[in-house]
Amino acid sequence: QVVLVESGGGSVQAGESLRLSCSASKSIYVTAGWFRQTPGKEREGVAALWPDGATTVYADSVKGRFTISLDNAKKTLYLQMNNLKSEDTAIYYCAVGGLRYYPFEAPKYTSWGQGTQVTVSS
Repeated sequence: QVVLVESGGGSVQAGESLRLSCSASKSIYVTAGWFRQTPGKEREGVAALWPDGATTVYADSVKGRFTISLDNAKKTLYLQMNNLKSEDTAIYYCAVGGLRYYPFEAPKYTSWGQGTQVTVSS
């Protein structure tokens, strides 16, 4: 098991940027991802990174605006979010232990962070 702690959330205006970080208790050599959830909706995959540390997958809704990256020297997973929209408002969670061919299947992930709130105002 890996302990994950998200940070970097906050309240911003549409068009602004945030960078979320996910501090891990050990280096990540498995599929990692970011998910988000709003009340009444299922957890939604946002971005994922294969164990090669280079192959990325993005939801259509964030493609071109969000970037997932990993710095294993710092044991930290990042989500850079640019040009934020009101519909990006959610609690964002990082997760590790997923399967590369099912990167947005939340039940496949074995470790989760506690979540960090992102609120985007129009």
